[in-house]
Amino acid sequence: MDEQLKQMYRQRIRQLRLLDDVFMSKCFEDIPCVQLVLRILLDKNDLEVQRVETQYPLQNIQGRSVRLDVYAVDSTGREYNIEIQRDDRGAGARRARLNSSLLDANVLDTGESADALPETYVIFITEHDVLKGRRPLYHIERQITETGESFSDGSHILYANAEIRDDTPVGRLMADFACADPDQMYYETLAQRTRYFKETEKGAEKMSSVVDKWREEWQAEARQEGRMEERNAFIQRMLNKGTLPLEEIAELSGLPLADVKALAEKKKMKQ
Repeated sequence: MDEQLKQMYRQRIRQLRLLDDVFMSKCFEDIPCVQLVLRILLDKNDLEVQRVETQYPLQNIQGRSVRLDVYAVDSTGREYNIEIQRDDRGAGARRARLNSSLLDANVLDTGESADALPETYVIFITEHDVLKGRRPLYHIERQITETGESFSDGSHILYANAEIRDDTPVGRLMADFACADPDQMYYETLAQRTRYFKETEKGAEKMSSVVDKWREEWQAEARQEGRMEERNAFIQRMLNKGTLPLEEIAELSGLPLADVKALAEKKKMKQ
């Protein structure tokens, strides 16, 4: 990497916050950081994290997969998924449901009883107040409608709202997530980890390699999106001409026939 590019990366890294998923993914490879966050959000000072993985892939039997920002397991076997979301659309209720279901679907071995399912926590840390209740922390639990009693199935969903940065443990934690300067952070565990990647040569090199890798992935995604736009434009031109059967358009474009039929129907409805 030439010196000019290196300096550009270093400047970008200094601007990153824990709310930026590239930076968070590296910082949260560290068990003490994840343990601190869980202890504060769950108000469990004795919680001991045993395992942490970032960008952890999970897949269901139909092949639908997600990549969890942070996956952790504590000393009692409880499982945790922490998601950082700057975009409200990525933190919807059904996304939380999906992540929770995938945790369950991937934990039991063949023949194991459902009673062996561990407690699971899906935790969204969001830049904005996604649930619009002006609360710093939201706990979502299942409930029996007729009695109001808790339906204790062991699954839990939480939303932490980074818009509220008051003088409480959760508020100070959210302030740290939104802070780019480690000297301004409240929690030394997070500040030390942030300094490592921003202020040490070794940490900055690790972070630069991650940024470079993600840049390549983003460029590949952009090229793929460009190819899809070209393909859709081709299909629209063929549909406008009306000279080719839909089956042939599907074969030429590589798009499934059902999708080509849906585009044709959509075009017909607009006419």
